[in-house]
Amino acid sequence: MTRLRTWTLVALAASGLGLAACGSSSSSSTTTTTATASTVTPGIGTISDPSAAGTFGIEPTITVPPGAPPNQLESKDLIVGTGPAIKDGDKATVQYVGVAYSSKKVFDSSWSRNQPFDFTLGEGTVIPGWEQGIVGMQVGGRRELIIPPSLAYGSTSPGSGIAANDTLIFIVDLLKIN
Repeated sequence: MTRLRTWTLVALAASGLGLAACGSSSSSSTTTTTATASTVTPGIGTISDPSAAGTFGIEPTITVPPGAPPNQLESKDLIVGTGPAIKDGDKATVQYVGVAYSSKKVFDSSWSRNQPFDFTLGEGTVIPGWEQGIVGMQVGGRRELIIPPSLAYGSTSPGSGIAANDTLIFIVDLLKIN
């Protein structure tokens, strides 16, 4: 029993060091899963019932999976890009659509405004689920993210369309890295 406690403490300490290196309370790694390639990264699950891939550059339709929402960040590349991969410090230009898991309704879409969204990855200007879920995405790619409340807005509703403690689903097209 003492040996089990010792190894548990070692594992917890190692996890804490890994998290501290990321500068946040969660890992900034990404899961990328496609029909041709698959990489599973600890801390981010793979969406088992993803939305249809659609066509890059054209607003996709998000399908909310059946059942209860996941408790961890989940990610899946619907279209694998061929350009460079985004990393912390890069300025991204994206198009996106977001759906609330609870209502199954779109709450925001850059496509509907016909205005791509720019942000710098790693600066904390987007929700933590994006900070973690976009890393490693390649230009020309489309990624679906299912973001639990702890990595979205938590117990505070940011406005109409997103309830308190809501899980959010996004599909993001990475147009360019500036």
